[in-house]
Amino acid sequence: MNWITRVIMILGLAIVACAIAAPWLAPHDPNAQSLLSRLLPPLGFERAKPDYLLGTDELGRDILSRGLHGLRLTLGVAMLGAMIGLVVGGTLGLLAGLSRGLFDELIMGLVDIQIAVPFTLIALLAVTLFGGDLHVLILVLGIAYWEQYARIIRGEVLKLREMPFIEAARASGASLARIALKHMAPNLVSPIVVIFTINISNIVLLESTLSFLGLGLRPPTATLGSMVGMGRDYMMSAPWIVATPSLLILLLTIVIQMLGDWLRDRTDVRLRGR
Repeated sequence: MNWITRVIMILGLAIVACAIAAPWLAPHDPNAQSLLSRLLPPLGFERAKPDYLLGTDELGRDILSRGLHGLRLTLGVAMLGAMIGLVVGGTLGLLAGLSRGLFDELIMGLVDIQIAVPFTLIALLAVTLFGGDLHVLILVLGIAYWEQYARIIRGEVLKLREMPFIEAARASGASLARIALKHMAPNLVSPIVVIFTINISNIVLLESTLSFLGLGLRPPTATLGSMVGMGRDYMMSAPWIVATPSLLILLLTIVIQMLGDWLRDRTDVRLRGR
């Protein structure tokens, strides 16, 4: 493990720790308003106050506190959404690759439909119809990228089922479930890790897009995207409102991607022993 990977892992652990401990680390109530303290700059600038390390927004709310709570919610929603996509897409892709026939054609047809229609439009429609509650948002984000799991896992299964060790297991009388779990699953971990980490980043950006457009969680609940959306009108006069959540989104996606690359190398059975 090189020093870059170590730094990224430390950053990743720090981000997760800050997200989990947000209620205890935040110096203020993230929704507490104080019009007398509105638009205060970060510490080090004129008019800054020591109580507000990263400044305040247009309603006098502490940027640091909202950023920590926004990171907690955005990361939690992204993780849950990615896991839903993994379960749905992974299961359908595995079954499609093993069964072939009509079921395979049906699943691939659904995959083609989702690829053909921009999912942002589907998400906008779903959130508009069913509201921006947390469970609705998680379900919408969960089905955002299931087709990627389905396509890649199906392709890997089709390739693996022709391998000699799979043929040997089949000839020895192993059941389909045993072949899938014992022989195929270890070879699917690496691509699944790659897709999972990519999709966490994509879901973070999609959630931020929906929140930026005002279709995410309802105010005053803080997410990183909603903080950027509400602060865009103050970018010239108070850029710190947008800078903090934007940097958190950037840092979060970069760390997740790099951790995904490291996990891919560690879990790929073809790279073991090199």
